Amino acid sequence: MINKIPYGRQYIDQNDIDAVVSTLQSDFLTQGPKVRDFEDKFAKYVGAKFAVAVNNATSGLHLSVLALNLKKGDRVITTPITFAASANCVRYVGAEVWFADIDPNTYLLDVQSVKQLIESKPRGFFKGIIPVDFAGLPVNMEEFRSLAASYDLWIIEDACHAPGGYFIDSKSEKNFCGNGNYADIGVFSFHPVKHIACGEGGMLTTNSKVLYEKLMLLRTHGITKENMEENHGNWYYEMTVLGFNYRLTDFQSALGITQLAKNDIGLERRNEIASIYKNAFEGILKFQDLPPNRYNAHHLFVVEVDKRKELYDWLQSKGILAQIHYIPIHTLPYYKKIGYSGADLVNAENYYSRCLSLPMYPTLTSEEQDFVIEQVKQFIDG
Repeated sequence: MINKIPYGRQYIDQNDIDAVVSTLQSDFLTQGPKVRDFEDKFAKYVGAKFAVAVNNATSGLHLSVLALNLKKGDRVITTPITFAASANCVRYVGAEVWFADIDPNTYLLDVQSVKQLIESKPRGFFKGIIPVDFAGLPVNMEEFRSLAASYDLWIIEDACHAPGGYFIDSKSEKNFCGNGNYADIGVFSFHPVKHIACGEGGMLTTNSKVLYEKLMLLRTHGITKENMEENHGNWYYEMTVLGFNYRLTDFQSALGITQLAKNDIGLERRNEIASIYKNAFEGILKFQDLPPNRYNAHHLFVVEVDKRKELYDWLQSKGILAQIHYIPIHTLPYYKKIGYSGADLVNAENYYSRCLSLPMYPTLTSEEQDFVIEQVKQFIDG
């Protein structure tokens, strides 16, 4: 008898538990040394100069647009096929979200669609681009940087699905998602269904010291102790900007460190699972393309099917908790209400009508995956 199989789940082992317990028994539960240790290890892992830990990726996206000076009336381009937070961060500061369409085969923000949108407006109309490494597949950030540089735009890489994913650029160099070589800021998530589980949590990465210092300041109320004067004691601080309390705790950071240490093993297993799915469904179902010179981190394995709702219900009845990623943002009630109902995003809407995420996580057993494949095929065979 196979128990219910979710689309994703965390894996917590004894090393994780021991690390958290040890930190709980230490002097610091928050604002202690584990946070900096996690930041340093994560920056090294993705190849970035700086990393800033935050309480979740949504907070990280908010801090990112603030650090890049986005303001009311500005405009930013992103994909409609992502979690709402990728767009909401723009709205938090009163700016406008503009959606470009996706590539129908990779499901990533289409650079040509973005280019056409930019060129349809006066120069300076847009301020930035937020591409998303959807399902774990890295965006070719070199292409986006070339486009952004031509129009003086910044880039935030939403890499929440893709720690450890990479693409190889035109110089034959491996670029890990969020390494900062082509994007101004990278954003990662440590939600339980992601690769690295901290309960909640996120990380920002950048190669800019200026942006790093802004992010650090904004993360903690806008407060600094850098401007100490001789007539003040250690108690003295200054609040120089309006910031937020978006800190990550030490015990979450301890968990993040041990989770990070086994991410490469998890990636190997995720890609093994993906290969088995692809072999099983080749010529039967459409799934995400893997362009040359990219390593998919496989947060998700998405297939497209004609009778999506019927297959979804069938799998649910068998204890397979497949999921839909995502409802196009421009069709959500909030965005329709503020004027996005007429957006012409055919590829995104076609994708949504057919997409289904099958179970994808390192502890998925071969028996469980075989059962998933068997049930999908049974449905398709009628």
